[in-house]
Amino acid sequence: MPHPLVTQADIDQFQRDGVVVIRGLWADWVDTIRAGIDRNLADPGPYAAENLKPGEGGRFFDDYCNWDRIPEFAEVIRKSAVAEVAADLMQSTGVQMFHDHVLIKEPGTTKPTPWHQDGPYYFVEGRQTISFWSPMDPVTEATLRCVAGSHRWEKPVLPTRWLAESSFYPESDAYMPVPDPDAEGMTVREWAMEPGDAVAFDFLTLHGARGNSTDRRRRAFSLRLVGDDARYVERPGRTSPPYPGHGMQAGQRLREDWFPMLLQR
Repeated sequence: MPHPLVTQADIDQFQRDGVVVIRGLWADWVDTIRAGIDRNLADPGPYAAENLKPGEGGRFFDDYCNWDRIPEFAEVIRKSAVAEVAADLMQSTGVQMFHDHVLIKEPGTTKPTPWHQDGPYYFVEGRQTISFWSPMDPVTEATLRCVAGSHRWEKPVLPTRWLAESSFYPESDAYMPVPDPDAEGMTVREWAMEPGDAVAFDFLTLHGARGNSTDRRRRAFSLRLVGDDARYVERPGRTSPPYPGHGMQAGQRLREDWFPMLLQR
């Protein structure tokens, strides 16, 4: 039986569309996650970035791979129901940590998050992958947007650098150009959300986020996990996150001392 937060309809939708909303996933953990975000902002990690060009209003901050130094994030990852929910949605017996991610759009940050798939940036591939994106503030405008079914496209979408708007890897022919889902009439899923709700989506689901033209912050906590069939894959350049010195070879499972198992059924 799936976890009480998950229905069979949720599982079917995730498998079919590559995205589903899970209401209340972290409803009991909002204060803890907010405290972790405050700690992250006060002490950014080595991958922290500001994603606005000069003259663009607001602030768009993001940072990742901090869960092992921010105790609030570690507690949520280890003690919440997220691994159980991930196993149900991925249809996986095991759930392994990949990385955490914080994204903050301050009021007046009208710049949208560009359309992209997470998978091409990563050094891991598999059909059993999942990201959770959860706002820590109510969102009706600065929402996450996902293209239904894009996780099954034959060719991955070209990964780009958000600020420079340039290609991430030299072998761009291996990828399809970044589409414009609105102009091309694609089916886009998005939801108004309360703090602790979470959008769950496949690493290959095309997604982006609207700008924040409201008068309140939009803090989001994201968590990326992998399942049974996930394997290390070589990329034609530096991945994001880079994880230097990992020592893994193509086709191997991710090393558990760096990417611990969170659940094994």
